[in-house]
Amino acid sequence: MEPPTGLIQAPPGISPGRGTPASVRVAGAVSVVTVCAIAWAAGGDELLTGPGFRAWQTITVAILVQALPFLLLGTLISGAVNAFVPAHVFGKALPRNPVLAVPVASAAGIVLPGCECASVPVARSLIQRGVTPSAAFAFLLAAPAINPVVLVSTAVAFPGSPDMVVARLVASLATSVLMGWLWLRFGRTQWLRMPARHTGHQHGDSRLEEFRVGFQHDFLHAGGFLVLGAMAAATFNVAVPKSVLETFSSSPWLSVLFLAALAVVLAVCSEADAFLAASLTGFSPTARLAFMVVGPMVDLKLIALQAGTFGRAFAWRFSATTAVAAVACTALTGWWLL
Repeated sequence: MEPPTGLIQAPPGISPGRGTPASVRVAGAVSVVTVCAIAWAAGGDELLTGPGFRAWQTITVAILVQALPFLLLGTLISGAVNAFVPAHVFGKALPRNPVLAVPVASAAGIVLPGCECASVPVARSLIQRGVTPSAAFAFLLAAPAINPVVLVSTAVAFPGSPDMVVARLVASLATSVLMGWLWLRFGRTQWLRMPARHTGHQHGDSRLEEFRVGFQHDFLHAGGFLVLGAMAAATFNVAVPKSVLETFSSSPWLSVLFLAALAVVLAVCSEADAFLAASLTGFSPTARLAFMVVGPMVDLKLIALQAGTFGRAFAWRFSATTAVAAVACTALTGWWLL
């Protein structure tokens, strides 16, 4: 007889719930120590103490320190929504028509003062509580780009330039709504592969315990992918020379594409990206706008978080389409307002 759906049979000799045997754990630890010893003997000590590796360490830690508080905020909200908010609340808050629900959910992103790390677990919880994915994804993209903290930081970074704040708001909202409608028209539920977990309040269970379990699962699961994304972004920062910036800044169209790509790999938190964009004075206003619009919606750590939360099939399709939509909306908004 086949095992029930959703259960995993333990291999022979391993008791269910006991995890990996001690012999396997010891063998793994010995292997790691052996590899490290070989690398050290081959000159790895010089690599690990060199200025390049120290810079890589600093950037990785900086991205994590910057992002983790907002990831914590998002998983706290996700756990609270899962344990305490009745499912029917979401149905009442959004229009029944999915086409109208998308812009409403996108505009609702202004209430979450967090970055993209916070929006992923919240969007996942919304889907699990019955919200249409198109509306949840519109919220996912809008929340880190149009919340009050981001808009205020943009105004501070570009003093005397309210048009830049308005342009960021308009381009970000347009991108999130467009992506929600695109998912509504072309999205496939089979692309979503969210890890199974308990959701919603069950009769007789403690809501506080459900909140603790949900928060612990989301934070640890998303945190691991956040680390991978931060390491990849730090690698790019160290490997690419700054002189490359000067090569692209002279072309209006290449500068937009380059800063959009730079936003993806730098993975700067949306609360801080405006200050970095303002420092790129050699680039056009539209190019710097692209940096601030694309970054909160598509970057390495966000792609990693989406892959871990919704599955790789979704993450690559959604991220690639979002990048194209964000660049197009930025170009139109820049031509109109800047």
